[in-house]
Amino acid sequence: MPPSCCGCLSQYTHHHLVAFLLTFFSYVLLHASRKTFSNVKVSISAQWTPSVQNGSAPVFSPGETWEENHLFADEKQATLFLGALDSIFLFSYAVGLYLSGVIGDRGNLRYVLCVGLCGSAAVEFVFGTLTEWLHIYNIYLYCGLWVLNGLLQSAVWPCVVAVMGNWFGKTGRGFVFGLWSACASVGNILGAFLASSVLKYGYEYAFLVTSVVQFGGGVVVFFGLLTSPKEVGLSLELEVETDTDSHRPLMSDEEDEVEVYGRRYQSAQQPDSEPLAESPQAIGFCQAFCLPGVLPYSLAYACLKLVNYSFFFWLPFYLSNNYGWKEAEADRLSVWYDVGGIIGGTVQGLISDFMGKRAPVLATSLLLAMGALVGYSRSPNDQVINAVLLATTGFFIGGPSNMISSAISADLGRQEALRGSQEALATVTGIVDGTGSVGAAGGQYLVSLIESKLGWMCVFYFFVVMTGGSIVFIIPLLFKEVQAMWRDRQALRRQL
Repeated sequence: MPPSCCGCLSQYTHHHLVAFLLTFFSYVLLHASRKTFSNVKVSISAQWTPSVQNGSAPVFSPGETWEENHLFADEKQATLFLGALDSIFLFSYAVGLYLSGVIGDRGNLRYVLCVGLCGSAAVEFVFGTLTEWLHIYNIYLYCGLWVLNGLLQSAVWPCVVAVMGNWFGKTGRGFVFGLWSACASVGNILGAFLASSVLKYGYEYAFLVTSVVQFGGGVVVFFGLLTSPKEVGLSLELEVETDTDSHRPLMSDEEDEVEVYGRRYQSAQQPDSEPLAESPQAIGFCQAFCLPGVLPYSLAYACLKLVNYSFFFWLPFYLSNNYGWKEAEADRLSVWYDVGGIIGGTVQGLISDFMGKRAPVLATSLLLAMGALVGYSRSPNDQVINAVLLATTGFFIGGPSNMISSAISADLGRQEALRGSQEALATVTGIVDGTGSVGAAGGQYLVSLIESKLGWMCVFYFFVVMTGGSIVFIIPLLFKEVQAMWRDRQALRRQL
């Protein structure tokens, strides 16, 4: 059983707090700007269709000018293109994650992080604000900008997880990372409120506000972030993973020696282990992919991120179209999904710390998530009931998603087999999140296609199937962790 969270937190200094807050708000601002696109889809769709589909258009512009600018014949075509843009973004984001994780382990994390933040802010300003101000409507331009945006944004997540892994050891990681991983949900909430507050002036101002705020955050991070305790001369004790039992099934629990890619390392449980190398080398991409636990968790996250990001990209659009609520109301109501995810990630991370195991908590939450999805799909046209069901769904889906992308990625990148070659955290994080983004990318176009052909109810059935798929991939890890818990209990009984 790990130490209490209070005892764990008492070991941290103000440097740890600064690292926590700066990495937290880096991803908050990134997700706030990313959320803007999903929050203004109705307005963008109206702008891209001809005046016969948009009753308010003749009031603001001459008919012939409007006809020259429209991109699609009707709203259905515009919706399909918006789904295609989501997929384009996520595919480029996934490719970038595989690359940026490797770069992050070999370069300066602070530089890579700031390039991602500031570069992405500039691209979003051009995409959403400058093109509208200059009345430039071009499908290929939009696609090119969104590919570039995905590549730049991919640099952020592996870097912030690596920085957090440097500052916070395995003890209490489930709680600390569970709390910290709320950054994405907080960013969604912030983005929803920023977008809804200026949407009445035009969707281009929503992009303007969030991109300027994100660029400013990148500047602050550049001058204020310390990527490791070594930069201020702190003891490295907090960096060293000493709790070899909390994720034992991901590593060898039978042998005293562990062989990794032709090199043999003594188990950390042996008192005569050789000292760690002073300058650990970064692990290769293929080697990181073959580490125990990386592939099953990556595939599980691909299914889960598909569902999670479908809510992220399409929830305001669904609420507005399905229930007839105003776009600003739908934006504000959608934040309840993120509220549930914040609570779910923190609570489930804390439970996994006390259990010393992750997979049982994940499997239980995902099973309940399948029921929550079915319940939410039948929500009545009542905003209060919808918000409660939405928060419940976010709790059981957002919680596991946050755990896999943060705490479990850090566990995998700092597992026992990597003693002597610890520079794998950003690479492993990029692999897990990149594989998840591949699944999410394919899912976004499928969502728009299923909705246009079969309706929203079939979309929710699709989500249930994908959630069940994520459970299937973690079943082997679940069995190993349950067996480890049983062996621990039997050993404790023999000692008593």
